[in-house]
Amino acid sequence: MAITKRDNSDIKIASQDSGASKPAKDVHDGVTLLDSGVNFVGEQVSYPKGKARIKSVLATMAPGQKTGWHKHGVPTYGYILEGQITVDYGDGGKTTYRAGEGVLEAMDYWHEGINDGDVPARVVVVFMGAEGAENVIYKPDGPSGEV
Repeated sequence: MAITKRDNSDIKIASQDSGASKPAKDVHDGVTLLDSGVNFVGEQVSYPKGKARIKSVLATMAPGQKTGWHKHGVPTYGYILEGQITVDYGDGGKTTYRAGEGVLEAMDYWHEGINDGDVPARVVVVFMGAEGAENVIYKPDGPSGEV
């Protein structure tokens, strides 16, 4: 197993002994934040082909700030740490995500988020992509729903 550092060099990690027993308290049995393969607009998540490339960011949106109309070329997960964001999916509807909620982003639906709260919204965003795949694709003009 290898982990890529910020400078894109790899760190080799020894594999855990496959004969090891599960500990009495498994850290992987934590609180479930999201367990789904379908997003708000009903799309089934599918992964892009190619060599995996995972990117995570901590995004901050000021009150009133918008994301711009966009879609995702890769499965994208977000976890709202603070604040709230209302996402308009065009003809797919609108929903508000609040602190403590996880979300699978729409991939083939144009959507726009707005921080319609009174405090900055902080979101951990994880793009589960592949080399050469676009994480975010911006639309040149207004909503039209499904592509």
